[in-house]
Amino acid sequence: MCRIVFAPSIQRHVPIEERELTADTLAGALEAVFIEAPKLRGYLLDDQGGLRRHLTVFIDGLRLRDRARLSDALAADSEVYVVQALSGG
Repeated sequence: MCRIVFAPSIQRHVPIEERELTADTLAGALEAVFIEAPKLRGYLLDDQGGLRRHLTVFIDGLRLRDRARLSDALAADSEVYVVQALSGG
């Protein structure tokens, strides 16, 4: 089962603990989490269903490639980290 973890900065807005679940893609993993925490959808996704700009996701240590459709593949033992993206200058 893959593991999905949400950074404390996200949990401050929507309380959500890490989960182990079965999913083939990032989209599938997030949909499984949204069933238990529907408010999280609006915090993570924009009105087109893509990942909001202030967030990023790392899958097995690599930043996701598909921010629009969230189609990045997950392995059975993938580790997914959802964090707020840093910006500024």
